[in-house]
Amino acid sequence: MATTIPQPDANNAWRMETPGIEGWTRTARPDDPNKYFMVSMDGHVQEPADLWHQRMDKKYRERLPGMAVDSKGKKFQKTEGFRPLRIRNIEYQGEDLLRNQSGATPEDRIRDLTADGVDAEILFPNKGLTIWATPDPIFSQAMCRVWNDWAWEVFGSYNDRLSPMACVASADVKGAIKEIQRCAELGFRGLSLPCKPVWGAPDHEHLNYNLPEFDSLWSAIEEVDLPITFHVSTGRDPRTSRGNGGAVINYAVHSLAPTMEPIANLCASGALDRHPDLRFGSVEAGIGWVPWAIWALDEAYRKHHMFVRPALSKLPSDFFRSNGFATFQEDKPGLDLAREHGLIDNFMWANDYPHHEGTWPHSASAIERTMVHLSDRERANVLGLNAARVFRFPIPERYHTQEDVAAVVTQRRT
Repeated sequence: MATTIPQPDANNAWRMETPGIEGWTRTARPDDPNKYFMVSMDGHVQEPADLWHQRMDKKYRERLPGMAVDSKGKKFQKTEGFRPLRIRNIEYQGEDLLRNQSGATPEDRIRDLTADGVDAEILFPNKGLTIWATPDPIFSQAMCRVWNDWAWEVFGSYNDRLSPMACVASADVKGAIKEIQRCAELGFRGLSLPCKPVWGAPDHEHLNYNLPEFDSLWSAIEEVDLPITFHVSTGRDPRTSRGNGGAVINYAVHSLAPTMEPIANLCASGALDRHPDLRFGSVEAGIGWVPWAIWALDEAYRKHHMFVRPALSKLPSDFFRSNGFATFQEDKPGLDLAREHGLIDNFMWANDYPHHEGTWPHSASAIERTMVHLSDRERANVLGLNAARVFRFPIPERYHTQEDVAAVVTQRRT
């Protein structure tokens, strides 16, 4: 049964705007017989509300995220590492309501993604993004294991199209290695680590990914040969700003921007000289910041060379180009800079289904608005082939007649 898409209301009508496809050899439109192979690098599941309460050890039950009521009867979201969040009764309508209600089952997801032109999807938690919201890495690891078990039970048999990431609490290094090895044996395609391993505000005393204490973790990840993802809003509370404009400020500044930190840690610290096979990237943080960030890292390395230890075998930007990636939904500034800065092979598109930040159910229009200046081959890489290379998605035979797809398939065979 096809999803019925409501007529966009005034707040969503802009999502359907498109300059058209004149001059396009292939398109992102789902009914195009010469459609691009498309991988959405970021989607979110709809976990059961009682998932962790049902599966966690009883000793953790009182610490799990939930709802609290204050003395005035006001309801708050209670999460160990977050400031209390007031629960408000927002009445969603039209497409906004549809997004809140979609993606409950694998079959629902496949139906909706197919209608949006998407062939495969990387999956992250939804409610479960709070599994890292605690300074206690053992507690966090226990929540990660619950997610991993449930995600594989539900999506494991769909792994070629719907691929959940195995979540890991990296501050518990020994426990993380054990969980990584377990999940690799199950068949997970990739890993999700928090942007900051120790939950909370920046603290120079905390372990962080630039330090050699993580070398054993990187070695274990190289051994299982799985890519690492760092999703936005993990590592510290993104709900920092309050009051006027807080929803906008928190999203842009306190959620997206801190995702740069793990990328900088890996590219500037020498970790990639010791672990050259690591593959890693930011998820949902956009790409416009990447050209500036890697330029700034290079500038700092060149101009502050007298302070830098250890010396690197190549510039931080070169490490990102060889080992890193970044995902986006709509980011025309980043796409405008991609070719100039040699980043076409590092950027990966996502529709963020079914979240409001995403492009579903009008992804083709969003792609046409933001990628008109890219070449056909560049669009193919950004929309799916880069993700297929890094996450080793099988590419359906219907695409094998396309030259760039055939090259990827042939490369794998050899």
